[in-house]
Amino acid sequence: MIKHCAEQMHARYNKPVFDEWAVISLAEGKGAVLAYIGPRREGFKKNFLADAGALRTGLLNGQFQTGDFEFARHGVGTGFESFLVLGKGLYLICNNTVQSMDAITQDPLWLSAQVPFVELSDKVRSDPLVVE
Repeated sequence: MIKHCAEQMHARYNKPVFDEWAVISLAEGKGAVLAYIGPRREGFKKNFLADAGALRTGLLNGQFQTGDFEFARHGVGTGFESFLVLGKGLYLICNNTVQSMDAITQDPLWLSAQVPFVELSDKVRSDPLVVE
């Protein structure tokens, strides 16, 4: 489901929108990377709090519901661009390690590239991810 979303976004944008995708758990105050696709597996874990940047509050305060998402317009370099709530304490982190969200949205193809992301949001809203 997530891989399909990434492929669809890539196809509609003619290049990767996000080159880093991670499913993380923040349940019970413990952070864990459950799945990761991208160029910096070790750097992702090591720099998580710093890279969360403007999204850190939203990730840690639990106010978002399953299917909700947030974007950081000015995330630069490894600073995260987005997260999507997959279920209770479970998040999809989406990041472009080269461009900021602001730069990504300057391309008119961004409008159509958003569609698979919103569809993924709708899918998890109706069928949240659960990790035993």
